[in-house]
Amino acid sequence: MALKILKPTTVDLPWPEARSRAEAELQPIFVPITPWADDRGWSLMNLLTGALSKEGQINYSVQYPGVVKAWHRHAKQTDFWICTTGHIKVGVYNESEDVAWSMVFGARNPGVLIIPTPLWHGAATVGNESAGLLYYVTNAYNPKDPDEERRAWDSVKGFPWAVQNG
Repeated sequence: MALKILKPTTVDLPWPEARSRAEAELQPIFVPITPWADDRGWSLMNLLTGALSKEGQINYSVQYPGVVKAWHRHAKQTDFWICTTGHIKVGVYNESEDVAWSMVFGARNPGVLIIPTPLWHGAATVGNESAGLLYYVTNAYNPKDPDEERRAWDSVKGFPWAVQNG
């Protein structure tokens, strides 16, 4: 049977409610962000208000074109992903239900993707420029006891990391 691939649910909710929904429904939730623009430029404002805690950590990574950075999952932490430059195709996979979610977001489709435990997730850079990923995790990284399990990028049979033309 073919892998069922869905788009993440899009909601316009405050961060704590969006997180609760993602965790309760065991699915990724996308919260769009409307850029604020004026004569000086533009910005993404009020990111993660109400979601941050003292146990969490903010990180930033750059992913080069052509890279697929997948799959991994966590037992304790929920991820909040914001693609600040370029675009990424995100993949999220629920192994117990054999269902996956996929979407492209970034500079031209800004928002925050909330990924609850224990879903597998990863990203592929879309386009010819690097993608910048700003992400908040609800539990800080502990190098002595990492909350991370990994598997090969191509281990979810049927997940379309390649660009879909059509």
